[in-house]
Amino acid sequence: MARTEFYDDPNAPKPNSLVVAASAVVTDEAGRILMQRRRDNGLWALPGGGMDLTDSLPGTAVREVREETGLNVEITGLVGTYTDPKHVIAYSDGEVRRQFAVVFTARIIGGELGISGESTDLRFVTPDELDALPMHHTQRLRIDHFRANRATPHLG
Repeated sequence: MARTEFYDDPNAPKPNSLVVAASAVVTDEAGRILMQRRRDNGLWALPGGGMDLTDSLPGTAVREVREETGLNVEITGLVGTYTDPKHVIAYSDGEVRRQFAVVFTARIIGGELGISGESTDLRFVTPDELDALPMHHTQRLRIDHFRANRATPHLG
């Protein structure tokens, strides 16, 4: 299923769903950030996805990282909340969503890195490499908030 992201676009379709989602900034021992190239739009993003009714938000981030990357992680902190109504995601099946997204930090505790059906590439990247990766600016904002090592989480 294809996915198109819009931001502050007057021609964006109107949302017909609200999805609670969680993602994680997973770092390795060298401080590199785990990124995935999404199969649905070809852009790089943090691993994450929608919350199930039986999940907690931290549990969602842990599950999504495991499903999308093969790695087991534990949550270590909070980057922020992201609820900007100007950000709209349209899917080829007709769903047009707004997301209530929470971004956590996480460390690897096991598993083996492997590509899932949701991505075409997985990579640990340095801050310099991040700047060259094509990604939606809302993903870059979340990574920038993490890299700023803020004393308090972003609330937006």
